[in-house]
Amino acid sequence: MAQDDALRKQLVAMLRKSEAHAGFDRAVENFPAAQRGTRPEGSPHSAWELLEHIRLAQRDILEFSESANYVETNWPDDYWPKSPDPATPGDWDRAVKAVVSDREMFIKLLNDPHRDLNAPFPWGKGQTLLREALLIIDHNAYHVGEIVLLRRVLGIWS
Repeated sequence: MAQDDALRKQLVAMLRKSEAHAGFDRAVENFPAAQRGTRPEGSPHSAWELLEHIRLAQRDILEFSESANYVETNWPDDYWPKSPDPATPGDWDRAVKAVVSDREMFIKLLNDPHRDLNAPFPWGKGQTLLREALLIIDHNAYHVGEIVLLRRVLGIWS
């Protein structure tokens, strides 16, 4: 048993499950299509913008963590959608599936015993796989909280 197996297990649980608050899966589940692009008064983002931002940012972290062939994207333009509304009705479901799929791909990296959680990536500036896992966990939790708040404001959270 590797010394960091317990830590890897905890990171995977934090990526997949919701324990102290609503998780990604619950926050996006059954979100009414007609309200996905709504920006309630005082809110800078719609649920679609938040979902797509989660997808884009998580994908960027995954690509960075996978390979030295990573190509840096432009902040903030490449991390947010251009419109508050999904372009097509299927975009929401595709984005949700992509977040889940990319999360599972990142978990494969975490579970690879040949990857040292604490070793800096040779292509980075000191970043480690552990740091990137914590970044995804923190970033996604923050924006999932925003989606839940939007649902509350829109009266579609129970």
